[in-house]
Amino acid sequence: MMTTTAFIFVFILSFCSLFIFRKVAKRIGLVDKPNARKLHQGVIPLVGGISVVSTIVISFLLFLPISNNLILFLSCAVILVILGALDDFFDLSFKIRLVVQALISLAMIHIGEHSLHNLGYLMGSDTIMLSPLLSGVITVFGVIGAINAFNMVDGIDGLLGGLASVTFGALGWVFYYTGNEYLATVCLLIVTALIPYIMLNLGIPLGRRFKVFMGDAGSMFIGFAVVWMLIRGSQEADAYAFQPVTALWLIAIPLMDMVTIMIRRIRKGHSPFKPDREHLHHICQRIGFTSRQSLVLICSLATIMASIGVWADMNDVRESVMFIAFLCTFAVYFFVISHIWRITTFIHKLFGTNKPIEFSVEATQANSEK
Repeated sequence: MMTTTAFIFVFILSFCSLFIFRKVAKRIGLVDKPNARKLHQGVIPLVGGISVVSTIVISFLLFLPISNNLILFLSCAVILVILGALDDFFDLSFKIRLVVQALISLAMIHIGEHSLHNLGYLMGSDTIMLSPLLSGVITVFGVIGAINAFNMVDGIDGLLGGLASVTFGALGWVFYYTGNEYLATVCLLIVTALIPYIMLNLGIPLGRRFKVFMGDAGSMFIGFAVVWMLIRGSQEADAYAFQPVTALWLIAIPLMDMVTIMIRRIRKGHSPFKPDREHLHHICQRIGFTSRQSLVLICSLATIMASIGVWADMNDVRESVMFIAFLCTFAVYFFVISHIWRITTFIHKLFGTNKPIEFSVEATQANSEK
């Protein structure tokens, strides 16, 4: 494993780069302004992602052995950061974003030879192996899905950084436990680079004056880095660390939130990519939780989900059992979110409370990026 000094260097570099980039962002107008959907106060620099990725690129080149695989990873990361920054600046069409994300996926498949081709023993005693064509299609959808899942959860202070830290922390643990110190180090470096962003995003320790947002540049990178690690850890012999089904548990909350919100949008006749304020973090606030309480609740749920997945993997629980358990968990999640207002009203009546429930999107009071 890397020395403590290297991690301290990464932390300090990330912290300093945030202050440098936030000044540049204010000068060029790369800031998030309040509107009907974004209810934060003041203009906030959208430089968290640019800072984190800049730190990661420098740190990886300094402390990790250079390889074609590493160069591909960093190249894809830089492309996504540029795409995200342009989206933050010009509000690009989702079609442009999807095309670039698909091209990144194809680069992973054809240059890096990273693909989702083995689904494991999801249906019982036989492993499910995909044909090259089907593997390519599912990998593209998987990469795009992961990128947009983490992009969608970026809605309240600390949430994206918190969920990313949970996932990379769990990945780092399983890689280290299975003897892959290299990938464990990669995951821990990413978490270390994220910590200064989380601190400033939450106003720690300098207050809201130095607040920054991640921006699409950061959320796209995080989703990409997560799916890269999930594919490597579940599909490749030289890096194998966990069963394919475990990947679902490691990103359970972002994944379930994305699928649920898309289904609800389609049911309403809207585009699945149309922004709204009906994500899990918005719902938590509309039923009475503060932003910090929502953050703690959602990150705690994500930690529980990841812990279940890791525990089951380490104890050789059958993959088919874990897959069915995940589907049941998602079904419960979908039902609760779809009927949250009825459930909340019932609970209030049951305990004799008269706390009003905010049913309208406009009534939500949140400091939100999305």
